[in-house]
Amino acid sequence: MREIAMLPTQEVLDFPITALRFEEQMQTIINWGIVRESKTVCVANVHMLMEAHWNPEFASVVKNADVVTPDGMPLVWMMRLMGARSQDRVAGMDILQALCKLAQKQNLSVYFLGSQTEILSRMRKRLEREFPKLKIAAMEPLPFRPLTETEDAALSKKINASGAGLVFVSLGCPKQEKWMAQHKGKIQAVMIGLGGVFPVYAGIHKRAPRIVRELGFEWLYRWIQEPRRLWGRYMTTIPPFMWLATKQILSSSRGVAEAFVDGSGE
Repeated sequence: MREIAMLPTQEVLDFPITALRFEEQMQTIINWGIVRESKTVCVANVHMLMEAHWNPEFASVVKNADVVTPDGMPLVWMMRLMGARSQDRVAGMDILQALCKLAQKQNLSVYFLGSQTEILSRMRKRLEREFPKLKIAAMEPLPFRPLTETEDAALSKKINASGAGLVFVSLGCPKQEKWMAQHKGKIQAVMIGLGGVFPVYAGIHKRAPRIVRELGFEWLYRWIQEPRRLWGRYMTTIPPFMWLATKQILSSSRGVAEAFVDGSGE
């Protein structure tokens, strides 16, 4: 029996975030994809962690993922403060482009699942331009309604028959993460939840400039583009995240101070 090596993690709000540099995470995913291991990758931001914090069922999904990347800069900052000093951001758009580049080199087939026909069509044109040798197994939208058991079994069979080693899933958080967890062991590929990356890559939404992303204000840039959809989400997730993150930092600081005092008194 092959020994399974656990990837290093750093806890943020009690959730294990994969503590590897960007390139290491991408290579890990590609290595799994080459041998078509059934794995799940959650691309985590403040919204995802707060949804998991409030929902025990979803918390279990996140905690049992094979990789949880730090998409949002607040998660990266927390990881650095808590000990992962060299951690960099592992964001959805960068993941998509990096994995497509590596998959093209490895002749690894990829599958795009979810979103809408128009978005997938625009994505295909850009993919063919940027990664002309990339093997695209299929680009398939899903209906908004839940699939029947027969339809779901047929979809799993179709994905497996395609030979794809990577499946990029765009169903929105937390739906896509739950879907991936439900299909772990059924779909022989690495499933990566990319949520809102598809419309951005398709050119329907704009990505924030690099300086805005590095300063941690990508959420504001996105909110300006979609104020109605994102206003409620941000107002209900950002303040409680800041409160819980502050509590974690203060608790960690107290623990370090107490350990120092105890050690000096021996």
